[in-house]
Amino acid sequence: MRPKHLWQLPAVLGTEFDPEPRSGPVRRTAREWIVDVGLVFLTLATGALSWLGNAVSTPPVPTWQLVVQGGGGVLSCLALWFWRRWPVPSTVVAALVAVIAPAVSVASSINLFRTTVHRRPRVSLPLLALTLVAWQVSAVLDSVRPLPLDVWALLVVVAGAALYASASFVRARRQLLLSMVERADRAESEQLLHVERARRLERTRIAREMHDVLAHRLSLLSMHAGALEFRPDASPRDVALAAGVIRESAHQALQDLREVVGVLRESAPDDAPERPQPTLAAVGELVEESREAGMRIAFRNDVDAGAVPESMGRTTYRIVQEALTNARKHAPGAPVTLELSGSPGASLAIEARNPLRRGAAPTRIPGAGTGLVGVAERVSLAEGRLVHGPTPEGEFRLTVSLPWP
Repeated sequence: MRPKHLWQLPAVLGTEFDPEPRSGPVRRTAREWIVDVGLVFLTLATGALSWLGNAVSTPPVPTWQLVVQGGGGVLSCLALWFWRRWPVPSTVVAALVAVIAPAVSVASSINLFRTTVHRRPRVSLPLLALTLVAWQVSAVLDSVRPLPLDVWALLVVVAGAALYASASFVRARRQLLLSMVERADRAESEQLLHVERARRLERTRIAREMHDVLAHRLSLLSMHAGALEFRPDASPRDVALAAGVIRESAHQALQDLREVVGVLRESAPDDAPERPQPTLAAVGELVEESREAGMRIAFRNDVDAGAVPESMGRTTYRIVQEALTNARKHAPGAPVTLELSGSPGASLAIEARNPLRRGAAPTRIPGAGTGLVGVAERVSLAEGRLVHGPTPEGEFRLTVSLPWP
């Protein structure tokens, strides 16, 4: 993978991290233009001073040597300039030129340093050996030697080792910085993924809560309104009672909707009152409310509501709510059997069943088809088990088992 912050490093360093190295010249940055021009001028200056000194020296240096030294200086400058395109060949050329033009051996030092920084040791070590040999050969060929050959050889080795060590340090530091930047980028990407996942989970939770709450309330409204529609001979008292139930159900639906929508607000006052969440103790009221709407429910509860954890009680309430809503929508008028059982250390069992109404007129209450999906999500979050579907006895059965610590 190509690093995201590769632009922060010299351009040639990218070839070491690019799985598909680019052909052709590497485009220089403004910083690299300044560095390359400065290095060329430095080499020209040192070479020119040495060349002028040889030209006016006594005895005079042969003309052919001056020509060779001048040509070597030009080659050294070219090796410096084209190093970014051909690092290894340019370093080899600079080392060989140092043999015939010792005055511009600074170019071989510069190219060796840069190649060591940007290439692996298996490439840079042979170039180091070549450069050291070139420096030593230039001393042997030089007729004017300020130091004995053995002393010069020792200085060459020490200088080469120091140059290679400093370049290796720079390389290691750059790789460390690059790895730190990449780790920071990965951590940032992972954090963004975690945030996005949390947002998706929150949206799913809100959608599930909204469905469970509103589907129950609106199905009750539909049943009461349907009763008024199919009883045109109802007495004014019955109509008033049904209207009161509809008004109360609508009020409860609005309250529940306001509670769910409040979760979506970016900021809410800390002292804003919150309605208590329904728990297992409210299941009896839920059953009575459904009975008042005309449902026939046989309800048995063998669970001590006070011993049930709050989160488990809330999950149980929502599952029972969805079970009654499904029965009301898909089997209107059919009797419903609802049983709760269990004890601490075992599990809490919820079973709801109703006869399948074969051939009956379909209900007019629309459904989104996500009720059982929401139940499955709640059961999964509680690490429970869900089984639902028709039975051989002609019933639809929903069975849930929740672990009770």
